[in-house]
Amino acid sequence: MARGGPFPQAGTAPRGGAASRIAAGGAALGALVGTALVTLAVVAGPGPGLTGYVSEAGVADSGYAWTYRIGVFALATALLLLATALHPGGGWRGGADQGGRGVWRGNALWRGDNGLRIAAVLLVAGGMATFLSGAVTCSAGCPLPPFERATVADLVHGAASVAATAAVVLAMIVIALAPAAGRTLRRVAAVAMVLALPLAGAVGLAMLFVGRGSLVGVLERLLLAVAAGWGLATATSRCAARDTRLPPSSG
Repeated sequence: MARGGPFPQAGTAPRGGAASRIAAGGAALGALVGTALVTLAVVAGPGPGLTGYVSEAGVADSGYAWTYRIGVFALATALLLLATALHPGGGWRGGADQGGRGVWRGNALWRGDNGLRIAAVLLVAGGMATFLSGAVTCSAGCPLPPFERATVADLVHGAASVAATAAVVLAMIVIALAPAAGRTLRRVAAVAMVLALPLAGAVGLAMLFVGRGSLVGVLERLLLAVAAGWGLATATSRCAARDTRLPPSSG
């Protein structure tokens, strides 16, 4: 088989194209606008500052509720556009490898562009969960168990927020491990992953064993800042990238 084979070599960038770069540009813009609006609502709103959750800026009686919600919707749109920009198109590279092993064994999971497809699916899931967290607002204080009594809306909002963050962090991991993502995107994802994983673990443990307070508030803001920064950096890099892959060869 000719050099390059049917699959991209490690270190090459995902397939480019005008539509992909436009989607990446839209994702970068959405990340900037969304982050700015959410930050404005959190800083200027009547929330409790660092002792509360970021979501408290979006409660119904806040004067900045719609500023916060529009910002969240912009971030959700950015995730969906980033998924579009990263998805390489085509179908799943299934089947067994030369040793007869299935797609879930060895390196077969990362065959071709499968890693980018997985990342795109995770980003779509994260975008939809982010939309849900913006549409279903929590009550005052955003109470969550096991320390506070929560309403159904509080539980839905909390679960959607956790799912969205988890999906984004998982997408970082997948891209960091996907050879087809290219060196730049993999390095950006690796740096974000190293920062996000301990923060995510710390937030989860603090919510379970400490509850709402300054510790959770600071850790949550740091984790969300890493996620937003990764999304912006990835979208910007993808927007500027060229298709450097070798074309498929039938020889």
